[in-house]
Amino acid sequence: MREELDGHYELLAEPVQTVMRKYDIENPYEKLKDFTRGKATVTGEEYREFVSTLEGLPAEEKKRMMELTPATYTGYAAQMAKDVQKYK
Repeated sequence: MREELDGHYELLAEPVQTVMRKYDIENPYEKLKDFTRGKATVTGEEYREFVSTLEGLPAEEKKRMMELTPATYTGYAAQMAKDVQKYK
């Protein structure tokens, strides 16, 4: 499963777009669409190259995004799992 995840960096489109919006980077959806258009998958190298080109992203945030992998990104899954207790 890890191998499958590692071959699909396009799964990180959500966090990248969210961070781009946080820092008011213009047209985040369109930039990601242009980056992924015509690709069945996105490699880690391609993903990091894309992140490195994002102007307006602070160095610390860029570093954090570069370290992100499909296997380590869980979004709100952990919080949502904790919230399940509320509904018992």
